[in-house]
Amino acid sequence: MLAPQDVTDNIARVRARLDELSTSHVSLVAVTKTWPREAMEAASRAGVDGLGENYAQELIGKVGSGRGDLAPVHFIGALQSNKIKSLVPHVDVWQSIDRTSLLREVGRRHRTWRESGGAAGRPRVLLQVNTTGEDSKAGCAPRDLDDLREVAMAEHCEVVGLMTVGPTDGNPGGTERAFRTLRALVDQHGFAECSMGMTGDFELAVSLGSTMVRIGSAIFGVRH
Repeated sequence: MLAPQDVTDNIARVRARLDELSTSHVSLVAVTKTWPREAMEAASRAGVDGLGENYAQELIGKVGSGRGDLAPVHFIGALQSNKIKSLVPHVDVWQSIDRTSLLREVGRRHRTWRESGGAAGRPRVLLQVNTTGEDSKAGCAPRDLDDLREVAMAEHCEVVGLMTVGPTDGNPGGTERAFRTLRALVDQHGFAECSMGMTGDFELAVSLGSTMVRIGSAIFGVRH
């Protein structure tokens, strides 16, 4: 990974660009997947709003020894029900919830953890929406949001917003349509957070109303 000072400088540059693009605060989630614990620590010291992780075992390995002063951890990867129990103590925000079975398992496992002495409060989730229509993309259909929200309430999960991933081919027109779709859904359902935009498209995302971006290579460099 880059030296800690380089990480700090890159975060400052991204933050400055976000401030230029929006008059409101845009949350910066540093995507630390595949990078070591030291990357999480460097980004946290630099003041990011969250740390994005994709892989259950990797996350557990990096934070299992203690949270320390790490920023809140967002799970942003494909989520499997059988991994949720082990992830609950380490995840602050679940960003990739796209079906009712995951909501029920997050709710159930969080209640069990809380009753055994874990942190109080409800699990915070963002519902992932497939805004591109690509079969390869995770995410629920927009028409399923009401049902997911109803299950979330029953499971005492706090739905703070929606998230999406732009089209695989990176076509600017398709990306814009996907982001406009998510922003409209956020407004329609009255959510606070609109999580969209990564290194290659975060400027477009913020211009279209993103409140949270997930940035990896612009902070830590290209993964090998």
